[in-house]
Amino acid sequence: MGSSAATSLGFLLLAVNSIMGFQRSCGDAAATLFVLALYASFVLLFCCLRRFEAAPPGSAAEGYARAGVWLAAALVTAMFSLRVIALMPGLMAATLWLIVR
Repeated sequence: MGSSAATSLGFLLLAVNSIMGFQRSCGDAAATLFVLALYASFVLLFCCLRRFEAAPPGSAAEGYARAGVWLAAALVTAMFSLRVIALMPGLMAATLWLIVR
């Protein structure tokens, strides 16, 4: 499977998963907003990764794309972590909250 086909399949699976998330939120505005923000964050991450891969080695464009990848990956990680905190017992949630903050 080529890189383009794998990317297309990844976006298709992400879109299907996001649609299922919208359906499961059933009118919960916070859950719907979370799914939408997470989808946008993943799209941003993939766009930054594509720019990073296309940039000439050692160029300023590569540095900016690398910073974008780090920021987008950190955003996705923080969003998942903050969502999981609500499901954890007290001490574990407090520890994770301190790590994310």
